[in-house]
Amino acid sequence: MSAEMDALTVVNQLRDLAADPLNRRAIVEDQGCLPGLILFLDHPNPQVVYSALLAVRYLAECRANREKMKGELGMMLSLQNVMQKSTSPGETKLLASEIYEILQSAGKEEAEKAEAAAASCRRKAHFFLGSNNKRAKTVVLHIDGLDDSTRRSLCEEALLKIRGVISFTFQMAVKRCVVRIRSDLKAEALGTAINSTKVLMAQQVVKTEDGGELVVPFQEDSAVVVEENTDIPDYLPEDESPSQEQDKAVTRVGSITDGMGWLSTAANFLSRSFYW
Repeated sequence: MSAEMDALTVVNQLRDLAADPLNRRAIVEDQGCLPGLILFLDHPNPQVVYSALLAVRYLAECRANREKMKGELGMMLSLQNVMQKSTSPGETKLLASEIYEILQSAGKEEAEKAEAAAASCRRKAHFFLGSNNKRAKTVVLHIDGLDDSTRRSLCEEALLKIRGVISFTFQMAVKRCVVRIRSDLKAEALGTAINSTKVLMAQQVVKTEDGGELVVPFQEDSAVVVEENTDIPDYLPEDESPSQEQDKAVTRVGSITDGMGWLSTAANFLSRSFYW
């Protein structure tokens, strides 16, 4: 009974850690935890099996984990065993089936996603860079007040309304936005649009002759009439901006720091219990 209770305690702790998105990559990368969860799927205690399945389901929510999880020795076979076992409760079978389908489609999903992204890029290029467009130029903006996702969304809305904006990427850690625009669009138009939000203030970052940077404010009396883009396509979705999540990796209390120490303890338990 003691060993059974130890197993349930360990798997419940792993489940709770896996529930936090910040822990999921580390758990899968750990050499002992994922193999241990797979072994728990064959445990005689139904509570241990169900808790292990919940942990695996949490881990599978992270797309970057799915290929490794699918290829982990015994993962797919153990899920099949749970699905086919006559003594498995209905909820347990359904959960195992759901996980199996997610992992089974992992490779195909990535290929389809890559193809969709390529097609999306082609459509956007056609829309923004047609025969009527001239060469593009890049404008770097420093934006005071660009502190959180709400302000970023406000800035996105302002930029998307400007006809002539091709693309933009946020660097939240340094409060900057790199904007690609048509060469006939003045940078002041960007400043006018962003400053009109009343909570953001844009300044242009320019290169000096010696390679340094200079932040130049837009003159208050040089407001430019902004030509609005009335036909805004579905573009720049959340997962296409490589810099947008830089400020989101915030460690929560009791999460990564405490979790990594506990992972080591869990791995030691798994080693003692299953490996000779």
